[in-house]
Amino acid sequence: MNAQPETIKDEAQLDSILTHPSDALRGFIKQISSPLVILGAGGKMGPTLAVLAKHAADIAGHPLEVIAISRYANAATRQWLENNGVQTRTADLLDHNQWTDLPNSENVIYLVGQKFGTEANPGLTWAMNTLVPSYAANRYRSARIVALSTGCVYPLVPVDSGGATENSPLDPPGEYAAACLARERLFEHHTTQHQTPLTLVRLNYAIDLRYGVLHDIAQKIYLDQPIDLSMGHFNCIWQGDANERIIRSLGLCPPSPNILNLTAPGTQSVRSVAEKLGQLLEREPIFTGTESSTAWLNNPARATELFGEPETKLDTMLKWTAHWVKSEGRSLGKPTHFEVRDGKY
Repeated sequence: MNAQPETIKDEAQLDSILTHPSDALRGFIKQISSPLVILGAGGKMGPTLAVLAKHAADIAGHPLEVIAISRYANAATRQWLENNGVQTRTADLLDHNQWTDLPNSENVIYLVGQKFGTEANPGLTWAMNTLVPSYAANRYRSARIVALSTGCVYPLVPVDSGGATENSPLDPPGEYAAACLARERLFEHHTTQHQTPLTLVRLNYAIDLRYGVLHDIAQKIYLDQPIDLSMGHFNCIWQGDANERIIRSLGLCPPSPNILNLTAPGTQSVRSVAEKLGQLLEREPIFTGTESSTAWLNNPARATELFGEPETKLDTMLKWTAHWVKSEGRSLGKPTHFEVRDGKY
């Protein structure tokens, strides 16, 4: 286990922790042939995932090229990737004419998705979550593909149920979640047609100190804003642990299970988490509403059996988050809207 600090002082240290590979990842990465292509790498998780893979390969002495493909609206993100040894390519993945120019690969991680702004522009959400998966599955029909999905494809489940499993029925509320299910179905269709190895990873709430459900709750406490308890329970996992499991899922493509829930074990209470953060921030949380008997929850038993317990525990994330918010560390300004229950984003 890597030694973890009591607090994280700045973004350089945060990124260093998020991109420090475990022994297990260093061992696994040697199985990945070059290049590893990451589609949609410019978002919230993609940059650290790409650098994590590159660092793991470098430390393992494995000559792996990591190619991160995105539109790169943020030039600083692209420069940071390049500075860390990741090759970058600019592409508009909605333009089907650009796919032929993308590099060949036997290993692809797919991170493309559209969530926020669905209510204002549902057409774009459906295009991003259906057309682009089709293009990807056809372009990389001979590769192993790990595609990121979301626990929102499940219906809300009782908070005492332990969360939806990979075999739970799917009944997504709202256009965003419906489009996510469509993304999964299109991947399944094309990869079945071409016999492409595919693993769909249904993630519930990755935690980075600059965004995430813990960041959202802590900021509300720090700013004396009310916390809505309507969605009173949630799952979460440290982004570094989530990224590691996504990369290692390349080794789980069929005949292994091709659906995998990804989060940390345990159901967290918004009220309980807020009270602990309030103590660390030395402020009293303000609550509104009451807890519902259902929530979007994942059961990660299968992932835990495959990969073990995530290294970073909730108490550690709470201490890091409180210190970050109290020190007024940078926020991405991208709230999760974890309290939304009708799927409207």
